[in-house]
Amino acid sequence: MSSQQWRKTACNLCYVNCGIEVMIDGERITKVRGDRDNPKSEGYLCNKAARIPFYAHHRDRLTTPLRRRADGTFEPIDWDTAITEIAGRLRAVVERHGGKSLALYGGGGQGNHAGGAYANALLRALGSRHVFNALSQEKTGDFWINGHLFGSQTCHTAEDVHHCDLLLVIGANPWIAHGFPNARDHLNRIRKDPDRKLIVIDPRRTETAEMADLHLGLRPGTDAFLLAAILALLVRRDGLDHDFLAAHAIGFDAVREALTRVPVERWAEAADVPLDQVERCVDMIMQAKAMTVRVELGIQQGVHSTLNSYLEKLLIVLTGSFGRQGTNQLHSWLQPLWGNSPNQKFAAIDTEVIAGLLPPNLFPQAVLSEHPDRLRAVWIDSSNPANTAANTADVEKALAALDLCVVVDVAMTETARLAHYVLPACSQFEKTEFTLFNFEFPKNFFQVRAAVVPPLPGTLAEPEIYTRLARALGLLPGDNALAPLREAAQASRGSFAAAFRAFMGANPSSAPLGALLLYNTLGPTLPDGTAAAAALWPAALACAKRSPQAVRRALGLDGKVADEALGDALFDAVVGGRSGVAITEHAYDEVWSLISHPDRKVHLAIPAMLEWLGRLDPAAAGPAPDYPFVLAAGQRRMFNANQIFRDPAWRRDDPDGALLINAKDLRSLGANDGEWVAVQSARGRVVVRCKADDSMRPGQLALPHGYGQAYPAADGERLSNGPRVNALTDSGNCDPIAATPYHKHVPVRLERLPATEAAAYEARSQRIHHPS
Repeated sequence: MSSQQWRKTACNLCYVNCGIEVMIDGERITKVRGDRDNPKSEGYLCNKAARIPFYAHHRDRLTTPLRRRADGTFEPIDWDTAITEIAGRLRAVVERHGGKSLALYGGGGQGNHAGGAYANALLRALGSRHVFNALSQEKTGDFWINGHLFGSQTCHTAEDVHHCDLLLVIGANPWIAHGFPNARDHLNRIRKDPDRKLIVIDPRRTETAEMADLHLGLRPGTDAFLLAAILALLVRRDGLDHDFLAAHAIGFDAVREALTRVPVERWAEAADVPLDQVERCVDMIMQAKAMTVRVELGIQQGVHSTLNSYLEKLLIVLTGSFGRQGTNQLHSWLQPLWGNSPNQKFAAIDTEVIAGLLPPNLFPQAVLSEHPDRLRAVWIDSSNPANTAANTADVEKALAALDLCVVVDVAMTETARLAHYVLPACSQFEKTEFTLFNFEFPKNFFQVRAAVVPPLPGTLAEPEIYTRLARALGLLPGDNALAPLREAAQASRGSFAAAFRAFMGANPSSAPLGALLLYNTLGPTLPDGTAAAAALWPAALACAKRSPQAVRRALGLDGKVADEALGDALFDAVVGGRSGVAITEHAYDEVWSLISHPDRKVHLAIPAMLEWLGRLDPAAAGPAPDYPFVLAAGQRRMFNANQIFRDPAWRRDDPDGALLINAKDLRSLGANDGEWVAVQSARGRVVVRCKADDSMRPGQLALPHGYGQAYPAADGERLSNGPRVNALTDSGNCDPIAATPYHKHVPVRLERLPATEAAAYEARSQRIHHPS
C-alpha cells in the first residue's frame, strides 16, 4: 500500500494564501498542486508555491531549546528548563520595570497567524500592549488614512479586479507579487478583452506594465506629485461623480479647494511624466464604467507614503469608484488582523500607535532610549528583525542591549543568534494554522488548516509554548481548575458557552488569557486536531452578530438556524472546512454598513493631509548629490519570498539576489553585466552581483527582499545567502506620521570592487550554490 497521499492546506508565501494540496510521502512534503475545492483560489498555483517543500524540509531546522552562553555560543537545554528560566527572567523584568517594559515582535509569519493570538494573550496578561510586526513596517500609514476616512483603522479596502473595466495599478506588480486571488489569470483576461483597460504607474517597466494600455514611468519618489496632478485634472475637467459624493461623502469642498491649487503642469514635470500621458490617464478614468485601484509597497514604502495613501483613496472616492461591482470596497472580517488605536502614543519614543501597532523602524530607539519606559525585554515570534527592519546595525545593537530576548522560530535566524533563548517551533505545515488576510468582497473567505505532516521531535506549536509559560508564571489555571470547562465543552457548545461565561465572570483577571483558556478547554473537541483554532470561537460569534444576513448567505442558512446559534454554525463551518469556507456574502449596497462613522459616510477632508499636499516642493524630487542613485530595497521577484525560505536551493534563478541596473548606468560605471559591485548608502555598504535590466529607469536600482540568511554549507559553515539589504536602509528616512521606512527610495552610490575582493565574493557564491 502506498504511503503517498494528498492533503489540503494553504500557501504561506504571500497574503493571498491560496488553497493548495500537498503530496505527503511518509512524513515529507514532496509535491504541491492547487486545491480546486478552495472557494477563493479554485486551484490556482503560482511558481513560488510549487517550491514549498524547500521550506518544510531543510537542514537549518531547530529541534531543541537553546540557551546563550556568556561567550555568545549556545547550549541545548530541555523544555522544562527553558520554560522555568524564561518565566523567572520575565517575572523579574516585570517586577522591576512593569509590564510596559515588554514587547512582542512578530506573532505569526506570512499568513500564519494562529500563534499570534496566544503570544498576544501572554503579553497582555503581563501588562503590555506593545507589538511590532511587518504590517507596521508597511501598511500603517494606509490604516491611519482609513481611520479618518471610514471611522476605524480596521476599515480596509478591497479590489474587485474580477469585474472592473479599468484596473489602475500603482506601485505594484501583481504579475510577480500577486496580491489578489488568481492574479495572473485576471491580468490575462483584462489583456485579452478589448473592452477592459490596464494602467500602471511605476518607475520601472514591470512585467505588469508590459501588459498595460498605459504605463506612466514616473521618477522615483514623485508618486504624490503625479497622483495629485491626476486628481487636479479630474477636478478641472469635472470628471468627478457628484451624485455619489453628495450621497456618500462629506468634506468635499475642502478637498476640491486644495486640488484646484495644484500646479498640474509643474507637478507632472516633477514626476517626469509627459503631460499628454497624464491627460490620457484622466481620459481613461473618465471613460471607465467601473475602475478598481490596486496599490502596494511601491507607494506605501515610498516618499510621502501616508500622503500617497490619502491621494489613492481620493482617486477612488471622488470618481465614485467605490461600493459597486468592479470597483473598490470595504470588506468584512472574521477577526481583524490589526486594531483601532486613534490618539494613542508610546511615550518612550513619542510615536503614535496606529492600528494597535508600533513601527519596527523605531524599534532600536524604543530599546536604546534613556526614557524610563524604554523596552527591557522582547519576545520575538516568527520574525527576523535583524534582517527585515531598517538599519541592521542599530537593530542588532538594540537586540544585544535587552535584558531578555526570546525567539520562537523554526530555524536559527539572524535574530535568534542574538537572543538569550531560542525555542524551536513546529513549521507552518506541522500544526494547525490560519490566516487573517481575509480581504475579499462581496464574498469573504476563511481557511483553518490542519497539520499535514507530524512535527519534528523536540518542537512545539506556539499555543503549547504559551500554555506552558503562562502556567510557569502562575497566570493560567492548571488542569484541575479547567476540568469543568473541558467537561462542558464535551457535553455541548451551549453548555460550554454558559460555563465559560460563568468562569470569566468569576475570574475577571483571566480575561487577557481568553485564547489560552479556549485552546485548553474547547480546543480538544475540535476536528482534525485543530485545537489552536479555538481562539476563533468568540470571533465567529461577533462576526455573526455584526453581519447576520451576510453570514447566512455565505453558509446557505437562510431560515435554517436561529440567530442565537448562528455564530456557532459559522465557527463549526470554519474549523471543519479543510479547503476553506465563505464566511460572509454581502450585497454591494451593504458596503456602507462596513463604514464605522455613525453617519456611514466617507469623511474626505483630513486637514493634516491637505496641509501636507500644499507644501509639496518639486525642487526636492531630484536625487541627492552624494548619492545619485535611488535604490528600491526589497523588490519582489520570481524566486524570492519572505524570510521563512532559508535554503537557497529553492530558487530556480537569481541565486545571489542581483542588483538590477539600467544598462546605460552600468556602462557609465565601467562595470560588466554580472560583476560584483559595492552599494554604499549613508548607513552601510553591501556587495552585490549586478544585472543589466532595461526595465529600470536610469538612476534607479533594485535589490530583492528575502535574502541575507546565513545557511549551513555542505561543510557546516554558515554562509550568508545574498544581500542583507537593510544594512543600507536608514530608519530616519521615513514617513513623518507612521514612521514607515522609505524602503523604495534609498539614496545610494555604486563603486567597483578591487579584483581580489570581487574574486572572494565569487568564490563564496560558488560555495553556496555549487557546493560540489
